[in-house]
Amino acid sequence: MSPELFPPLMFAGLVLFLLLGYPVAFSLAANGLLFAVLGIQQGLLTADLLGALPYRIYGIMQNETLLAIPFFTFMGLVLERSGMAEDLLESIGQLFGPIRGGIAYAVIFVGALLAATTGVVAASVISMGLISLPIMLRYGFDRRLSAGVIAASGTLAQIIPPSLVLIVLADQLQRPVSALYQGALLPGLLLTALYTVYVFAVTLLKPAAAPALPLAARTLRGSQLARHALATLAPPLLLIFLVLGTIFLGIATPTEGGAMGASGALVLALLKRRLKLVQLKQALDTTAKLSSFVMFILVGSTVFSLVFRAVNGDLWVDQLLANLPGGALGFLIVVNLMVFVLAFFLDFFELSFIIVPLLAPVAHKLGIDLVWFGVLLAVNMQTSFMHPPFGFALFYLRSVAPKHDYVDNVTGRLTGGVKTSQIYWGAVPFVLLQIVMVALIIAFPALTGTRVKKVEADVPLQIEIPASPSGSSAPLNFNLE
Repeated sequence: MSPELFPPLMFAGLVLFLLLGYPVAFSLAANGLLFAVLGIQQGLLTADLLGALPYRIYGIMQNETLLAIPFFTFMGLVLERSGMAEDLLESIGQLFGPIRGGIAYAVIFVGALLAATTGVVAASVISMGLISLPIMLRYGFDRRLSAGVIAASGTLAQIIPPSLVLIVLADQLQRPVSALYQGALLPGLLLTALYTVYVFAVTLLKPAAAPALPLAARTLRGSQLARHALATLAPPLLLIFLVLGTIFLGIATPTEGGAMGASGALVLALLKRRLKLVQLKQALDTTAKLSSFVMFILVGSTVFSLVFRAVNGDLWVDQLLANLPGGALGFLIVVNLMVFVLAFFLDFFELSFIIVPLLAPVAHKLGIDLVWFGVLLAVNMQTSFMHPPFGFALFYLRSVAPKHDYVDNVTGRLTGGVKTSQIYWGAVPFVLLQIVMVALIIAFPALTGTRVKKVEADVPLQIEIPASPSGSSAPLNFNLE
């Protein structure tokens, strides 16, 4: 077999494994080992190559950066089970209740706060779906708008630090987690603002789609509302500073910040007296499952990448992407389109471990700042949670949204359920807003605090040697990497 055919065949084999429905971690590892055996039989590889695998796996296990994943996951699950989301939604909902679309604004605001304290999309979407969706349906909110706001606000946990995807991207791009956290903060807040502007536009164009809370539903007023808001807002703000403040100030590493956040979440839950032993075990069990899931994908991707690079797959990808028309801009457009399409079928962990290691070297060669590139990919991958029909945020919301008509326990009236099609169509405007955010980051790199360096193509350096006694001179050419 021709050596040039190995990289595209290996990549096609991975796609085939995934289309057949095999788990991603095992598809990566099996595909890598299969082509390693084929390469050894063809004389393209040596058996010594596989001897490097144990050392790479040990390197994964010793990676302290990845320890932040279980810490932040556990922190988010503990806060979700302690009722913090419920308290926040009640206070903010009462605060914004008198204005049109107030509950939707409250959901977006609380979604941003939960994102900055939990970093877990599932916990945010499920919590707000259980708490706010019945209220929105009770008072006549449009079902598409309600579903879209809840799902989109929950996915803010992917881009606003301490996002899990930023930790994974930092590891894959070999950049500090704190740098990606700082770079993603402003785009995350700007995306939150875009969601708010969209809701405001809906309230202007379709006032009936997002009514204000009726007077009877505003149970907290005046000083009572102020005291309640202070009591529920202060703890999460303190936790945000404990985690993100110490990381941004350089006092703690992301792993240490995650450990402090997990400890702080436990303290808050104990003070509220809402965390029972059963809930604690559930949080630990879910954390262990997610951490194992990440580790297995990372081990599988290591097997795949080791063999892929051994057959010069990285050079094949380089030739495909580095010579695209338009230089760095052409590369960014193609890459973002590719990630957007792949997000229909793969979640952000799979995209991070499969696609990013292939793209990062090309981006670096084109002079693209990898911190900026990581933030850009994170915003693009955020759409993977919102893509109909495979978005995980839509699945989470579907699991808690009423499918059939039900009797509201407050008003006693028959209330219509939420159709799956309404959840899907409700997500579409917010997916478009996320695409707008991708375009803004490309157009204004300063949003992430970095700049895209424009690097010219490699140019041979000519040095003129002074004329020799014979009167001739010859330039010496050097290529500088």
